[in-house]
Amino acid sequence: MNWEPDRLDDQRRLTDGDPSGMLRAVAASAAQVRTSHRIAREADLSSVAGDGRPRSIVVAGMGGSGIAGDILSAVCGYGVPLPIVTVRSYRLPGWVGATDLVIAVSRSGKSEETVAVAMEAVRRGCRLLALAEAGSPLHAVAQQAGAPFVPVTTGGQPRAAVWALSIPLVVVAAELGLLQVDDEVFEAVAERLEDVAHRCRPASESFINPGKSLAMELAGTVPMIWGSSPVAAVAAYRWASQLNENGKYPAVWGEIPEVNHNQVVAFDGPLAQRDIFADETGLSLRLFMLRDVEEHPQVVRRREASVRMAEDRGVPVTQVVAEGLHPLERLATLIELGDFASTYLALGYGIDPTPVSAITELKSRISQ
Repeated sequence: MNWEPDRLDDQRRLTDGDPSGMLRAVAASAAQVRTSHRIAREADLSSVAGDGRPRSIVVAGMGGSGIAGDILSAVCGYGVPLPIVTVRSYRLPGWVGATDLVIAVSRSGKSEETVAVAMEAVRRGCRLLALAEAGSPLHAVAQQAGAPFVPVTTGGQPRAAVWALSIPLVVVAAELGLLQVDDEVFEAVAERLEDVAHRCRPASESFINPGKSLAMELAGTVPMIWGSSPVAAVAAYRWASQLNENGKYPAVWGEIPEVNHNQVVAFDGPLAQRDIFADETGLSLRLFMLRDVEEHPQVVRRREASVRMAEDRGVPVTQVVAEGLHPLERLATLIELGDFASTYLALGYGIDPTPVSAITELKSRISQ
């Protein structure tokens, strides 16, 4: 598989290389926000908020579904008066009990880990809310427990349904008084996503298309993706995950200041050293700094110093700044750019971004 940047501006090759329409799915993010917001409002969530504020919120989910918990925690911020924990496993932590709210999230409703956690939550007497495809095993668990259920109507890969899975959680948090968000904020998020989709549209040429430009900077590198705030860190994790699944490509992610205690040392390693006479196919390090407007003063100093250190050592740096006022807006712009970039990266390598054959094979192996 060779990197051919000319593919990115060849409309026929983009269409032929993306038969399942991952680019269309990413471009539909704004519609997904509006639809999922409406569905969440129409669902009967009175029992979730009517029983008062829980001791904690535990979001159970895997992969593209599990990130909904990270998004909820980042959007609520440090001021939230209860812990928001994401569980990516078959078991609930031992401390979770009847006073806690467990939100089980699975686009297909079939993720065995999430179904197992939902069943355990019912046995422990936890408050339960489920988000999944109607008629799925997770839906059945919610029905048997008499728990509220929000149907997920977005099809395709779970990673392409990030807003269908995340927006209902934000609605629940608002109902519980954990954050300030109204209809205007959700519409502002949708408009931000529309703007990014317009700038990253396939017909827009690489030199003005931020999604294609990022893909060209990612190609041939080992990307280290750092976030400068909890919001930006969730976006960094999403970028890495999307590069893995869409691009079939490795990536490392982290958050400042933690990365300054480990990953920064890679600036002095073999992948940071560049030889102009070396084989062009050799991979080299590149730093992608995802920035937020709300950063701790010490994080700002660390971010600036990290960028200077990378540049002093010849490690190229790309900085991407979140756009918008509300944390949900800023997170949406960063995520959308990463979704487009990872899809264009796959297409530039001649890879269909949709299939995840390795995951399918793994599931088959463990089911035998």
